[in-house]
Amino acid sequence: MLNFAHQDHVPSYYAATAQPWPDQPPLQGAVSSDVCVVGGGLAGLSAALNLAEKGFSVTLLEGARIGWGASGRNGGQVIVGYSCDIDTIKAQLGPEMARVFWDMSVEAVDIIEERVGRHQIDCDWVRGFCNAAVKPAAMQELKLWQETLENDYGYHGTEMWSREQLASVLASARYQGGLFDPRSGHIHPLNYALGLAQACLAAGVVIHENSPVLNIEEGARPRVVSGAGQVSCEHVVLACNSYVGSLVPKLERKIMPAGTYVIATEPLGEARARALIANNMAVCDTQFVLDYYRLSSDHRLLFGGKVSYSGREPAHLAEAMRHDMLRVFPQLADAKIDYAWGGFCDITMNRAPDFGRLSSNVYYLQGFSGHGVNITGLAGRVVAEAIAGTAARFDLFGKLRHREFPGGKLLRTPALVLGMAYYRLRDYL
Repeated sequence: MLNFAHQDHVPSYYAATAQPWPDQPPLQGAVSSDVCVVGGGLAGLSAALNLAEKGFSVTLLEGARIGWGASGRNGGQVIVGYSCDIDTIKAQLGPEMARVFWDMSVEAVDIIEERVGRHQIDCDWVRGFCNAAVKPAAMQELKLWQETLENDYGYHGTEMWSREQLASVLASARYQGGLFDPRSGHIHPLNYALGLAQACLAAGVVIHENSPVLNIEEGARPRVVSGAGQVSCEHVVLACNSYVGSLVPKLERKIMPAGTYVIATEPLGEARARALIANNMAVCDTQFVLDYYRLSSDHRLLFGGKVSYSGREPAHLAEAMRHDMLRVFPQLADAKIDYAWGGFCDITMNRAPDFGRLSSNVYYLQGFSGHGVNITGLAGRVVAEAIAGTAARFDLFGKLRHREFPGGKLLRTPALVLGMAYYRLRDYL
């Protein structure tokens, strides 16, 4: 497990605009609760809140600060589906189960709106998303995908937009058109995480920050050991994701940290910002190494991309990201970059989420693979259902097969970097 205690949030736009959050004291001494949740990102917070609402006493341990990892640094895109193609799930479990998984992904987006409304979370939640096609062939793929959504998954309401239709709301000449989904959207992810944490406190969850977990002693009543304290409990939920490290090596072998990076321009003013994205939707392109972007509530452009498996931040990050932004919006050549930051999300080999058990009372949630803002909410709901005695939905995820990354610690990163280079080359062809 990485030693990241006493680290504050990275200097990002999100941290600069975060809602007030009182520091929660580190764990001291021996405590007892029904459930111990390890990890204070969106998955752990969702699990803790769902469990508390079901009447369980919950202690949540976070190694640094609430939302310190990917949950508080990501691009804020909230998109139905999973990071893997739904055909990945269909190939393993069949069309009927693929439909169940798809419906759960739609539920995951609705969970966000329900939580934001019920707990009055100030996190700039907005509906509307477009998958923008860079190449003509991608338009055909998007059209086929729309037909599959309607015919196989009963998901209606998306719109295929021609180049001209897209250009009427998105001021970029880069795209052939796109597929618009009014149900997906975008959010301020750190404020959403902090809002969930406030809801957890209100529901009776005890949160300890700066409390990295050093060891888990499994058994009929597990003990979760932190530096100056320990939690005795009936159930453990591990939601460490990229930071699981040596705490559970067999989980670490099934995921890889993928770096992704975001810049935020200076405030552009409402008129100039809306001239870029008139309907305030989120946008991703269709490239393998994709660009993703949206407007903030204070009229900045938040532009993300440069997904990397090397573990190293791109040199001159702000300028490198600015170069990519100007490829999409050359009219922003005079706009200053106020923030540039990055972080790691955890990916699985097949990009499908990996939920399961290490033992009968130790659960884990990982492998969100870039779709974590919404799928974490679903993860928290289904693991709480399982602990409460209704495990059917949680166990569906356990049916998905996941392979370890080949090459061990020394070779798996170079192998992924080579693979990424191949797909990046394809993007340019």
